[in-house]
Amino acid sequence: MRLACIRNKLVAIAATALLLLPGFDGSANAESKVLRTGAQGSALIDVESGRILYSHNGDKPMLIASLTKIMTAIVAIEHGKLSDMVETSVRAAGKEGSSIYLKRGEKMSLHNMLYGLMLRSGNDAATAIAEHVGGSEEGFVHMMNAKAEMLGLANSQFMNPSGLDAAGHYSSANDLAKLTAYALKNPVFKEIVKTKSKSAPNPNDSWDYLWKNKNKMLAMYEGADGVKTGYTKKSLRCLVSSATRGGQQLVAVTINDRDDWNDHMRMLNFGFNYYPLSEIAHKGQPVSGYPLAVGRTLRYPFAEGEKEQLHTKLNLLDARSAAYLLGERGTMQWFVGDAKIGETPVYDPKGSRIALPDKPAWAAGQ
Repeated sequence: MRLACIRNKLVAIAATALLLLPGFDGSANAESKVLRTGAQGSALIDVESGRILYSHNGDKPMLIASLTKIMTAIVAIEHGKLSDMVETSVRAAGKEGSSIYLKRGEKMSLHNMLYGLMLRSGNDAATAIAEHVGGSEEGFVHMMNAKAEMLGLANSQFMNPSGLDAAGHYSSANDLAKLTAYALKNPVFKEIVKTKSKSAPNPNDSWDYLWKNKNKMLAMYEGADGVKTGYTKKSLRCLVSSATRGGQQLVAVTINDRDDWNDHMRMLNFGFNYYPLSEIAHKGQPVSGYPLAVGRTLRYPFAEGEKEQLHTKLNLLDARSAAYLLGERGTMQWFVGDAKIGETPVYDPKGSRIALPDKPAWAAGQ
């Protein structure tokens, strides 16, 4: 394949904070002067772009308690059938720790059990789900670790689906931020974690289950829409929260933080105030100097002064390639300084490819 490279400077536009892109020299120092938390590990990520906006001990492996269930939920959603009836085993019904009080032999749809998992942090639900979807708890744990590897979560390893303390069971703030950003692109996961309360049929009594979400951020913070609380005596307080404002969704992570509710509000405010999401290009936008059009809208959270460093590199496909014959003409790469921040396909504006809807990021596994 022959590649032709063309670099174009874009018009400089001001953003809103004196911070640098991850990978730029001095970014950690600049960020730490602006935002601090009481957490042993913390991270803040923009969901759409995947940009880490803030991190403290972000790659340090730590105990994560029930934040584990974020991985449990997304693996179950992707590999299970929501309408399946999940039967509670003896092992699941007797699981220690937080519970939704499932009884041996009780059956519940996978969809409802996922609500019990995420809203009430049921360890019994985690075990029952794992046994159903993975064939066994051990089989499901293998699926969790395979997913972690696929997502590039280099500082994560799972030994159980509940998050109960175990040797070799850990993750990091940055990994949890990346995992949650990925999971929130799945509409089923997104709907579950923003739910404040959920009722479900209870075959053991005349009244239904009623689960109220333990995540107080849903009531405390405007725009909050997820995600999960966690606690054990060893991990102490852990929290992943998300919020959406002005079309931008952020995820905050803290591990071992006594003041997590307040810290999360500060972290989310920091992200919305200093890293607003900005459109770089829109689908169908002409490529200057070429009979081509950008194939996908691209947005990115810029800090102040970063957009003036924005430039592009156009990689053109060989006209004999299969992709070219299908309507693709190449890719447009976007950089701030030397750091690549995104990539969009470019198409023939008269072709059929440009008219096709964008593939959802969660479906593409991005």
